[in-house]
Amino acid sequence: MKNLFARVAATLLALVLTSSLAAAQSKVTIAVGGGACLCYLPTVLARQLGEYEKAGLAVELVDLKGGSDALKAVLGGSADVVSGYFDHCVNLAAKKQEMQAFVVYDRYPGLVLVVSPSHTSEIKSIKDLAGKKVGVSAPGSSTDFFLKFLLKKNGLDPAGTAVIGVGLGATAVAAMQQGQIDAAVMLDPAVTVLQGNHKDLRILSDTRTQKDTLETFGGEYPGGSLYSTAAWVNSHEKEAQALTNAIVATIDWIHSHSPEEIMAKMPEEIVGKDKNLYLAALKNTIPMYSQTGKMDPKGAEAVLSVFSVGSPEVANARIDVSKTFTNKFVDQARKTTGLNAK
Repeated sequence: MKNLFARVAATLLALVLTSSLAAAQSKVTIAVGGGACLCYLPTVLARQLGEYEKAGLAVELVDLKGGSDALKAVLGGSADVVSGYFDHCVNLAAKKQEMQAFVVYDRYPGLVLVVSPSHTSEIKSIKDLAGKKVGVSAPGSSTDFFLKFLLKKNGLDPAGTAVIGVGLGATAVAAMQQGQIDAAVMLDPAVTVLQGNHKDLRILSDTRTQKDTLETFGGEYPGGSLYSTAAWVNSHEKEAQALTNAIVATIDWIHSHSPEEIMAKMPEEIVGKDKNLYLAALKNTIPMYSQTGKMDPKGAEAVLSVFSVGSPEVANARIDVSKTFTNKFVDQARKTTGLNAK
């Protein structure tokens, strides 16, 4: 009888502990604008490293075609947080929709404007894209914003170029190789995959490095971040802090490990069959990952300036860009977790 009571007591205790653990873990759904893209690697890697769980979160990652789709998921209520490009926060501020980034994992956008291999001879500059078909991840995504900015900067009317959604991964590579489009705004690993197959691949603009980013935008230009509605961030500070802790720990891990070690942690379906190409793409991408998690206020201002050039709505909206991001969660993460500020 004593053994029976002991077993019952042990079972009840296990149930209580399990229930307590479940209650302690807050559920958060993150909509990712293309999980296979290396620009979003920290969001996926944080799951692979168990950082979300360590921070007390049960995180579901929902993989979508592009940043605009991820944004729609949050605005529509089917996701809590976007893992996507910060520029959406600035763009929506002009529409009086308050979005706020709370941790930045890409200090450069990593966007690359590439000419389709079959059109290399006829397209030699951005000006040659007038009247052409150019692929982006999805209309309204950051790849689309980038394209419109470059067209405008080079004296072209963005409306004179046909924009076609082709995704970011294998679908984008296939569209380029099959000549379905004349050029595309792509991200790694897709760019490196194309370069591996076409040694004379023509790149018209490349923002994977500081040098190229400064040449393109005139300053640093933050890319990927975790962001949500200002209302969600303000009412879910515990979850926002936990997400920040997980991402900060992940980017610290990235910068203290080799590309090979990082690749080994990523899901097989993301790495793909050609590990050498993925590794080469990863090596190209690592410099663009943030070392701090913090938003550079000058970078945020650069995003506003870029959008003001291409969008009269943004230019006339008198946006207070300081409201589109906060660094308080990163500052707290560094203070309470013992992670060194850099």
